[in-house]
Amino acid sequence: MQNPLISILTPFKNTEIYLGDCLNSILNQTYTNWELLIIDDHSTDNSFELVSSYTKKDNRIKLLKNSGKGIISALQLAFNSSSGYFITRMDSDDIMLPNKLEVLANNLIQNGKQHVAIGLVEYFSANGVGEGYKSYETWLNTLTKSGKNYNEIYKECVIPSPCWMLHRDDLIACDAFNPNKYPEDYDLAFRFYKYNFKCIPCDTIIHKWRDYSTRTSRTHIHYAQNHFTTLKVHHYLDIDYDKTKTQVVWGAGTKGKLMAKLFLERGIHFEWICDNPNKIGRDIYGKSLLNFKALTSIKNAQSLITVANKEAQKEIRAYLNKLNLKPIKDYIFFC
Repeated sequence: MQNPLISILTPFKNTEIYLGDCLNSILNQTYTNWELLIIDDHSTDNSFELVSSYTKKDNRIKLLKNSGKGIISALQLAFNSSSGYFITRMDSDDIMLPNKLEVLANNLIQNGKQHVAIGLVEYFSANGVGEGYKSYETWLNTLTKSGKNYNEIYKECVIPSPCWMLHRDDLIACDAFNPNKYPEDYDLAFRFYKYNFKCIPCDTIIHKWRDYSTRTSRTHIHYAQNHFTTLKVHHYLDIDYDKTKTQVVWGAGTKGKLMAKLFLERGIHFEWICDNPNKIGRDIYGKSLLNFKALTSIKNAQSLITVANKEAQKEIRAYLNKLNLKPIKDYIFFC
């Protein structure tokens, strides 16, 4: 199939100052067979009027108002209103490089269904990009170059939310945008993982990701760390949890405590270990914390590691390798 229609799904809310750059970058795409389903999620600035002026210039831009509330509701409306054979998402404050749609579409055409086309991303900001975001960009792009994004899916979202493309049938198959689960981009990445949609490697920067202080992912409660951990535990129990193994929570920081709490609420037996001498032997939520060396005496363990310190993670990985334990099967890094 040559040049199939691509539907671009774009919610927006009060992004007037960035929308012009976003829309112009879409209009400048080398791949021209697209439609933009752009959804106003109750903006109070002049965003709607700005987009409306673009619809008068190009009938490929279809502007709708969200009758519900929030990004997921807006994405549902956009998807249900779309006609494309391929589906992609765009953020209203970002910029597509001119070949973005062409690169993603060509990769999907070559690889077929049950594949996710992704590309390299680059953060930019008027005030400079912080070290944390640059680190995430490097980590994410390294995974994308090899197509092994799912190898570290329990750490952070491994599919850049505004830089993927799928066959329409695959999005329907994984029931995309239907559950009201946030962060919605991370939830979608887990669905791709569950349905074994293979990530197509890419070594081309095709998307510029804008960072600024009032960005939704920085300010909205749905993107708080507790939501990330809860989502990860939910999908872990659905996809990789092995009931024949003893669950071992490693670490007693904020994430470790939340994971332990979620397991207790669900009646899931687990052991709790850490390498902090100030916490070993303490009783938290009725569980006594064990020294990490206790792992050697726990038969058939599946370790869930919530230790955030990078150097500590390296030491833990080396220790687990020494015990001949395998990723996912025997241990998963959750941070």
